[in-house]
Amino acid sequence: MSTLEAGWYGETLAYELKDGVAEVCLHRNPCNEIGSLSLQEMESFCTALQNLQQPSHAVIIYSNKKAGFCAGADLRELYERSQKMEKAEALQGVRDFLERIHHVLNVIDGTPQTTIAAVHGVTFGGGLELALACDLIVADKTARFAFPELRLGLIPGFGGIPRLKRDVGNAIVRDLLLTGRSFNAAKAQQVGLVSQVVAEGEALRVARTTASQVRKFDRQTSATAKKFIKPIPREELRQEIDLFCDLFLRPEVEAGLKKFVESKDAQPYLP
Repeated sequence: MSTLEAGWYGETLAYELKDGVAEVCLHRNPCNEIGSLSLQEMESFCTALQNLQQPSHAVIIYSNKKAGFCAGADLRELYERSQKMEKAEALQGVRDFLERIHHVLNVIDGTPQTTIAAVHGVTFGGGLELALACDLIVADKTARFAFPELRLGLIPGFGGIPRLKRDVGNAIVRDLLLTGRSFNAAKAQQVGLVSQVVAEGEALRVARTTASQVRKFDRQTSATAKKFIKPIPREELRQEIDLFCDLFLRPEVEAGLKKFVESKDAQPYLP
C-alpha cells in the first residue's frame, strides 16, 4: 500500500477520509475476489480503522468494478494453493485464512462507527458476507445476492450463516443456503436484508447521504445502540469455521473447485 494524504491506496482496495466518513473502495479485477493479497490489505485497513474512530463517524464500503460489489473468495487461488500442499497442510492454510477473515469482518461488524455497504451487481458468497458485517446495506437495482457455495460442496465460510441468521428470518437463510439461487435487490429489501434500494449507479451517493444523516446524532449513543442491537455471534462463527474445514477435504469439494477453475465462462460464479 502507498500512502495518500488522507488514506491509503493498495492493489485491491483504497480508503480515504472524507467529511468524517472513511470510504473504502474495492478495486480488484474482475470482481473484487478475496484472496491472500485482498485479505492482507483488509487487515491493514482494520488496523487503521482503530485510528479512524475519532475523526470518522461512519464507514462506507463500495466497489468501482462494473461487475459488482464482490464475487466472494478467490477460488482459483484456493484451488491452486491446495493442489501444491499435502492435505493436512492445505487444511491448516484454509483454517488460518478463515480465522484471519473472520477477525477482519468482526472488526468491521463491531467498530463503533456506523458502517454502510453500497452495493451493485454481483454480491455473492464472501461479498455478501462482507456486506452483512456492515450495519446498513444500500443496494442499487442491479444488485444480486447469493450464497453459491453449496455448488462446490461447501458452506459459506466468512461468517455468512450466523450473520444472516442474526439479521433475517430462518426461511430466508434456508432459501439462500440450500438453493444457491440469487435474490434481486427488491427481494432483498422485502426480506429485510437491504435497507434501501436505489436507482442504478446511485448506491454510493445515497450511502454518503445516509452517512450525513448519521452525523446528526450523538456518537456515543449511536455506538451504544449498535452494540445492543447487533451482537456479534462469536460462538456460531467459530462453529462455522469448524464445519467449513470438515467439508473442505471431501473429494466433491476438490471436483467442484476444479470445475470452477477450468470453466471458460467470463463469470463462472454466476448461478
